[in-house]
Amino acid sequence: MNIALLGYGKMGKIIETIALGRNHQIVLKIDRDNQHELTVENLQKADVAIEFSTPGTVLDNINTCFEAGVPVIVGTTGWHNMLSSVKENCESGNHTLLYGTNFSVGVNIFFHVNKILAKLMNNYPYYEVQVEEIHHTQKLDSPSGTAITIAEGILDNLESKKEWVNELVGEPTTEDSAVAADQLLIESHRIESVPGTHTVIYDSEVDSIEFKHTAHNRNGFALGAVLAAEWVQDKKGFYSVEDMFQF
Repeated sequence: MNIALLGYGKMGKIIETIALGRNHQIVLKIDRDNQHELTVENLQKADVAIEFSTPGTVLDNINTCFEAGVPVIVGTTGWHNMLSSVKENCESGNHTLLYGTNFSVGVNIFFHVNKILAKLMNNYPYYEVQVEEIHHTQKLDSPSGTAITIAEGILDNLESKKEWVNELVGEPTTEDSAVAADQLLIESHRIESVPGTHTVIYDSEVDSIEFKHTAHNRNGFALGAVLAAEWVQDKKGFYSVEDMFQF
């Protein structure tokens, strides 16, 4: 399979290593220094594009993939407020896109169990829930896309919570920033060299339940993205990474 890498930072380089190890070829590498090389003609040399760039470039990259007729795997976060319009463009143009806030197999198992746990906790309303996420200081968005997916899984299954709110620890807060009873707090931390740790905490007066996923490195995210590129071949339409997994 011929792969175009849109975004060639730390993640892009790990994806390259894993893709080559699975006998794929990298035919195009796009980063901030050669964005002008992202053309329809160059993209059409690839069977699939894997997009891990920045929130500021991801939408243009997606649209260029659509124009080229090349399936695209999108791992960039911080753009999901545009998800519905991108989905509409994908489906109306008979294009192919698979997106995910996290491609790690372990994280997607975590997502699934998180929903089951949230539904169970409706029976125990004296537990208060919050989400905590820790990432490296270079992460551009807050909260992480993974934390948002975790929060949405809770909101869809826990009746007491209606919306999530974010607090970036270390940033100034105001008196109006207090969390309401029906709000789910996502507490974000930025610490040097942390690939990603996500914890769901159910806390009561008598005990706490913590459900945690800790990434040791970025390899799991990268492998999942390559697996997604393999999975999406010969498919048309708009998919999420959850469609890859059989839960």
